[in-house]
Amino acid sequence: MGEVSATAAEDGSSSPSSVAIPPRPPPKKLAVLPLIALIFYNVSGGPFGVEDSVSAGGGPLLSLLGFLVFPLLWSLPEALVTAELAASFPENGGYVLWISSAFGSFWGFQEGFWKWVSGTMDNALYPVLFLDYLRQSLPLFDHPAVRNVALLALTAALTFLNYRGLNIVGLSAVALTAFSLSPFVVMSLLAIPRIRPRRWLAINLQGANFRGYFNNMFWNLNYWDKASTLAGEVEDPSRSFPRAIFGAVVLVMASYLIPLLAGTGALDASRSAEWTDGYFAQVGMVIGGPWLRWWIQAAAAMSNMGLFEAEMSSDSFQLLGMSEMGMLPAIFGKRSKYGTPTISIMCSATGVIILSWMSFQEIVEFLNFLYSLGMLLEFAAFIKLRIKKPDLHRPYRIPVETFGAVVICIPPTFLLVLVMCLASMRTFIVSGSVMLIGFLIHPAIEHMRHKKCVKFINMLPESCSNTPTVQNQEIVDEASVSLLPGHSCVKKEPQDFEVNFNGIMEKE
Repeated sequence: MGEVSATAAEDGSSSPSSVAIPPRPPPKKLAVLPLIALIFYNVSGGPFGVEDSVSAGGGPLLSLLGFLVFPLLWSLPEALVTAELAASFPENGGYVLWISSAFGSFWGFQEGFWKWVSGTMDNALYPVLFLDYLRQSLPLFDHPAVRNVALLALTAALTFLNYRGLNIVGLSAVALTAFSLSPFVVMSLLAIPRIRPRRWLAINLQGANFRGYFNNMFWNLNYWDKASTLAGEVEDPSRSFPRAIFGAVVLVMASYLIPLLAGTGALDASRSAEWTDGYFAQVGMVIGGPWLRWWIQAAAAMSNMGLFEAEMSSDSFQLLGMSEMGMLPAIFGKRSKYGTPTISIMCSATGVIILSWMSFQEIVEFLNFLYSLGMLLEFAAFIKLRIKKPDLHRPYRIPVETFGAVVICIPPTFLLVLVMCLASMRTFIVSGSVMLIGFLIHPAIEHMRHKKCVKFINMLPESCSNTPTVQNQEIVDEASVSLLPGHSCVKKEPQDFEVNFNGIMEKE
């Protein structure tokens, strides 16, 4: 069944016994709006989790100032750098390709490993937070056995949704964004008659916890680069990414500042110490009543689903991109019939389950440290590519010269170093162990490649000139070609590709 006869193929006719079955169309590419929603969930997901910044900062003043100043010093520079580099390298893998092009495959692999571990740690938070919000109304989830089963079931269900297709995840993220932010729009409107601006100026430095404050700010304002790992799945990424990045910046800042202004302005400043995770539900209770509290709790629970989906999509497509670059075995690049990286998704889901036993504060501090390491490399790569490759095709370019590019990177670099310096000794040990594992895995993978005991899809472009055993590798991306030292690779003519019934790319 499904065979096409040679005669039918030649004369355009078909016989009853031979029916032509058209090939499965390729997965639909992400448009700008779903991409904005995915970036929004990579970074924020709404004001859930910002409550700690009020108590850790000793009152509303530092919290509000933080969400006004930190975006200018940190979020905007990272978003600008991401927009330029993602538009220049519109391929899956994102920042792994940027680092590899600037500093070589070894550091590209380390970047990918650090960011993947950091992202998996981050994703382990969301099923836990989902149940924490439900636990406030359903005490059943306090029981360890019930909680563990619920965590496994929730992780499995969300992983399956991710497997079903990136376009479904993107559209789901749009719907979840609207649902998650809607109660805060209502809460902010209801709070207007109760707001007293003087409450925004309250501060108690003696009661401040600056380590928790900086970690909370950093966690709520990072991961702008995360969606770059699935750039190859975006419709016209060179144009879409800059637009989506800047749209997400506006959305994230509004989703933080407006609810904070409403909540801290409407409630007595003496209650600042009560602002911990989930406190917005209590704010809704005071301002609107039980119905608003339930609405905020439901929005928080659903927001964690969106955060999980966005993070897993980015993490799994990062592994797929690394496989397509030859950094990981070919199995990580295998796609399902929905175009999603099956093994990479399973690998990320396994990491989430393993890490879900850790506490919220431990996870946040660990992932912040590893993320900071990766971001230092990204800023360094951005500057190096501006200096060494000024003629690189940049569909979007930050309108500054080299000196301006360096200046843009100074404030976020200072904040990265500050966050790392505030880390505990346990975080240094855990992060150092992750770095050591990355340093060991890379030569092990290279050994497997040399022995040909595992199949690899391709080699990184730079490997064409640095590794004598690999020759005549195909390079399709013009940006990658322009970054090759010495241009010693042989560039072949682009070949046609089709997607088979399993969704895997195969040559005709």
